[in-house]
Amino acid sequence: MTELRLCELTVRHHGPRGPVTAVDGVSLEVPSGSTLGLVGESGSGKSTLARAIVGLVPVHGGRVLIDGREVRVRTVGARRRLGRLVQIVLQDPDTALDPRMTVRQTLAEAATVFHRLDGPARTERVLGLLDLVGLDPRLADRLPSQLSGGQRQRVAVARALAVEPGLLIADEITSALDVSVQASVLNTIRELRQRLGLSMLFIGHNLPAVCYVSDVVAVMRHGRIVETGPTEALLRDPQHPYTRTLLASVPRLPPRRS
Repeated sequence: MTELRLCELTVRHHGPRGPVTAVDGVSLEVPSGSTLGLVGESGSGKSTLARAIVGLVPVHGGRVLIDGREVRVRTVGARRRLGRLVQIVLQDPDTALDPRMTVRQTLAEAATVFHRLDGPARTERVLGLLDLVGLDPRLADRLPSQLSGGQRQRVAVARALAVEPGLLIADEITSALDVSVQASVLNTIRELRQRLGLSMLFIGHNLPAVCYVSDVVAVMRHGRIVETGPTEALLRDPQHPYTRTLLASVPRLPPRRS
């Protein structure tokens, strides 16, 4: 399990009219073994924040701390060490998965990044990863184009878990899926957190969906956190007008299971 802390994190990028602050002094914490949900509309800075954590975009202010140590992704070695601790799953598995590689090849490649595995051990690891995310082992030799959107997203999750990270960042991973498939993937995410003891940052724009898998929820707007609170309390009594708008604008999911 891994602990994440963001201390006054600021990220800027250049827009058509000059510099834009995409993440503006954000401070958040993901305690070891818990799930923090981050919710907000498109353009609020959620995905930029996620990419800053894993070093895909530069940080212009503040600090990213993992297990109490500041993350500085300045070398290939530092990026590799960070990848051992933190993995990110992105919204679109169509661009995340190599269309020329089978599921077996994709997962085997990821599983051997940090561990040397012989043929039988590699096969066992691949099949174990498929089972972990609820996929039929017979899908191992299919290409991404031969899978449904939900199956491709599960493969992307399995690939992230192949390196046994302590922290998983799930960035809008259900937004492109049908509603019925979303519910199935959300259930899988909750089960994985409990089974593996993962720490997780779960990002989305659907507040009930984010709340369904999260212990604490932070609401982001225009690059800033406008409200943070335990999931049940935030659902029962949202304090910020924007949070109330998000909650009222989408249908509710079934009650959270204990």
